[in-house]
Amino acid sequence: MNALAATNRNFKLASRLLGLDSKLEKSLLIPFREIKVECTIPKDDGTLQSYVGFRVQHDNARGPMKGGIRYHPEVDPDEVNALAQLMTWKTAVANIPYGGAKGGIGVNPSELSVSESERLTRVFTQKIHDLIGTHTDVPAPDMGTGPQTMAWILDEYSKFHGYSPAVVTGKPIDLGGSLGRDAATGRGVLFATEALLNEYGKSVSGQRFVIQGFGNVGSWAAQLISEKGGKVVAVSDITGAIKNSNGLDITSLLKHSKEHRGVKGFHGGDPIDSNSILVEDCDVLVPAALGGVINRENANEIKAKFIVEAANHPTDPEADEILKKKGVVILPDIFANSGGVTVSYFEWVQNIQGFMWDEEKVNNELKTYMTRGFKDVKDMCKTHECDLRMGAFTLAVNRVARATVLRGWEA
Repeated sequence: MNALAATNRNFKLASRLLGLDSKLEKSLLIPFREIKVECTIPKDDGTLQSYVGFRVQHDNARGPMKGGIRYHPEVDPDEVNALAQLMTWKTAVANIPYGGAKGGIGVNPSELSVSESERLTRVFTQKIHDLIGTHTDVPAPDMGTGPQTMAWILDEYSKFHGYSPAVVTGKPIDLGGSLGRDAATGRGVLFATEALLNEYGKSVSGQRFVIQGFGNVGSWAAQLISEKGGKVVAVSDITGAIKNSNGLDITSLLKHSKEHRGVKGFHGGDPIDSNSILVEDCDVLVPAALGGVINRENANEIKAKFIVEAANHPTDPEADEILKKKGVVILPDIFANSGGVTVSYFEWVQNIQGFMWDEEKVNNELKTYMTRGFKDVKDMCKTHECDLRMGAFTLAVNRVARATVLRGWEA
C-alpha cells in the first residue's frame, strides 16, 4: 500500500470513529489547490532546460499551509499529495496553527551547479510567489534542499512583497533562522520517546535502541538518546550497518560518519547486514530513513517492544496489524517526528515578532509541546478505545474538522 492509500485509510478510520458525515469527510480529503508550473533556466553551458515545479496545498482551515519543498528526479504526484495531507494532520496533532502543503521540482539536485540551482529556485519562486506567503503558505527545506535554498526563496519573494523573513522556515541563522532547528526533529523524537516510556514506568536510560537511518534525524536522535543514558546497540545508513551489543560510542560514530560519509567501516562495532537492522534484538526500534520499511515480510521477526516512527510512513498497514497482535507499541510518525515542524513554527513566530529566542527557550518550548501532544493523543486513545496511531489521527482530524465547521466551510 502506497503512502497516499495508507494516509487515506487512516483518515477514513478516524473519520468513522468521530462520526463525521460524508460531505465533511470529502471536503477534508480534497486538496485546497494543486499547482504545476514550468521552470525554464539557462544552464551553465548556455543551453536551455525545462523542469516541472509543483505545490500541493492541502488545507488551511487552522492557519497558513506548511510543508517542505523537495528537489528529486522522481516526483510522484500521489506521494506529494499524501505528504501534503500528512502535514495537515501532523500540524493538527502538534496543535500549531497551520495546515498542510508539500511541493518541489522534478530534478536531480546533484546534477545542478550551485548557480543553476539558484536560477531554478528563483524561477520557481517567481512562478508561485503570489500563492505562498507569511499568512498563506510557508515552505521549508526537504529532500535535496536546505537553508541556502530557503535563502534564495526569501530573497526572490522579497523582491515582489518587501522583506518577508517569515515566508519560509529552515533558513540560515543569519537570515532569521531559529537556533535549535537543525536538531529539532531528532530532539522531538527523544521527547516523544521519553513520554511514551514514562507511560510504561520506564525511562530512556538503560533501554536498548536500534536506529535505522543516520541522516539528520537518526544521528541527532542517537546522540540525544545516548546523552540520556540510552544504549544504542545498532545503527544503519545507506553505506551499511553496525552493531555493538554493549552500546555504540555515538560521539566516535558521528565523527567517523562525517569523515567517511557513512557508518560503514566504523571500528567500534561489528558490520551486519543492513536488511537485518529492523529485526535486531532491542527494546526500542527507531526507523528514521525511508517509508514502507516495516512490512508483512519482516513484521513477525521484529523483537522490539516499542517502535518510534521518526521517518514518514515507515510501517505498512498490514505490518501494523501483525505488530498490534504481538503487543508491540507503535508511536506514529504524525506525532513522533513533529519536532521539526514545531520548531519551524517557533521560527515563524520569532520572525513575525522580530524577536529571536535563545536555544534553551526553543528546546524547552519543544519539550512542552511534545509532552502535551502525547497527553492529547493518549486522551483520544481512551475516549475512542484505540491504539496510538488512531488516537493521533482522530485528534488531528477532529481539530481540522472543528475548525472547518466553525469557519462555515463544510459542504
